[in-house]
Amino acid sequence: MLRLIADIGGTNARFALAEPGGPPQEERHLLVRDFPDPAAAIEAYLAGRRVEEAVIAVATPVESDEIRFTNSPWAFSIMALQARLGLSQLAVINDFVAQALAMPHLAADELELLGGGTPIPGRAIGVLGPGTGLGVSALVPGRHGWTALPTEGGHVSLAPGNARERDMLAILSERFGHVSNERVLSGQGLLNLAQALATLSGRELAAATPEDVTAAARTGSCPVCCEAVATFSALLGSAAGDLALMLGARGGVFVAGGICLRLGSLFDRAAFRRRFEAKGRMRVYLEPIPTWLVLRPDTGLLGAAHYRLESE
Repeated sequence: MLRLIADIGGTNARFALAEPGGPPQEERHLLVRDFPDPAAAIEAYLAGRRVEEAVIAVATPVESDEIRFTNSPWAFSIMALQARLGLSQLAVINDFVAQALAMPHLAADELELLGGGTPIPGRAIGVLGPGTGLGVSALVPGRHGWTALPTEGGHVSLAPGNARERDMLAILSERFGHVSNERVLSGQGLLNLAQALATLSGRELAAATPEDVTAAARTGSCPVCCEAVATFSALLGSAAGDLALMLGARGGVFVAGGICLRLGSLFDRAAFRRRFEAKGRMRVYLEPIPTWLVLRPDTGLLGAAHYRLESE
């Protein structure tokens, strides 16, 4: 029986159909801004087709029936959505729970090794990824397989790694108060980085969007944008190293999310790995831990397809 699977972020809503545990089929991406709520987007995707079950991954905490997205105006009631769509079962899960559930099912050619050694079987796995926000999850082994942890780890406090980053953090603190990792490790975060670095450098910043920052860095036409992308790579490595230490992630750390893929060669793999390991006395602990860049773009849907409903 085919079920609806979805991965809904702050910008994109991705839909597919899948057999439980099977590959996503008939994938389609819709823009969040084009629809008033998830129900309208789902109905547009289904186009009159009926399904009895659905697993929907959302980029926000799932703590009650009422779901409000962190980085978009969408909100909905789980019970009301189930009734509107006529579903016998509906599971709404955090988007990085879905990302984490996909990791054991990725093929070797869907991953790029960023450094480290061999994962230790049966040890925790870390997953993080910058997109519209910064998602963080983990896979914890248990008697009956993996458990994916829902977290809001993207909102932990940013930890600068050098004097330049400390000065940058001071500027961002004046602007935001609390500066989380997500404030710099996300689409908007890339622009936040460039704006803070422009202030530090006493330069005018022509870039007005994250895409502008990336484009200027790609051509080398803006030194501030080049530094912003390099700083982004380093800070992502620091966040990944912190995650590995917190989890004891000897099973490895996976970097998902769309931004690193879109950056392509601008994503400084070497800087990422250096900062991943740069944890003082814990370098020896971190050096063997492998880190991978996830190359497959639909891992949220793949993980949703592998989520077990209560009837299974």
